[in-house]
Amino acid sequence: MRDENEYDSRLAAEYLSSRSEAAFRSLYRRHTPALLGMARRLSGGDGSAAEDLVQETWLRACRALGAFRWESALRTWLAGILVRCARERHRDAAREAELTQDPPAPRADRNLDVSSAIERLAPGFRMVLVLHDVEGYTHNEIGEMLGIEAGTSKSQLSRARRQLKSWIGQTSSTIR
Repeated sequence: MRDENEYDSRLAAEYLSSRSEAAFRSLYRRHTPALLGMARRLSGGDGSAAEDLVQETWLRACRALGAFRWESALRTWLAGILVRCARERHRDAAREAELTQDPPAPRADRNLDVSSAIERLAPGFRMVLVLHDVEGYTHNEIGEMLGIEAGTSKSQLSRARRQLKSWIGQTSSTIR
């Protein structure tokens, strides 16, 4: 892991000093697949929204890269930016839905797969579940990313898991 962070640091320094397209491309290729996977899960499987989140993440990262202190891995820092972008998008969507007063359409089918169940979770619960159970971040890291206490992360994860079990238990035994 240390070697990877040193490699990222060298690429970032090269990009910052000369705006090297090759250095940026290397960073982009190294980290975008993981970011895109996380963005898809955070956006409820919406590929277009996920791509927008990753693009916004890279735009913000490029602007702030010179201030990055390398106290964590670059991937962790990028994931934090992605999470903030996703939270902003969820907040904006909630405000827009509130203004238009259009309730979300309920799912028509009773067959529920795990991915669909995760998509149905409240955005905060979904973020904690994805970051912890899928991406492998600790509660302390999640707390830093989301600006919450580690205990809040644990509580939200517990509630998210309980909600998933409840939904899955209500459906037929056919889980895809």
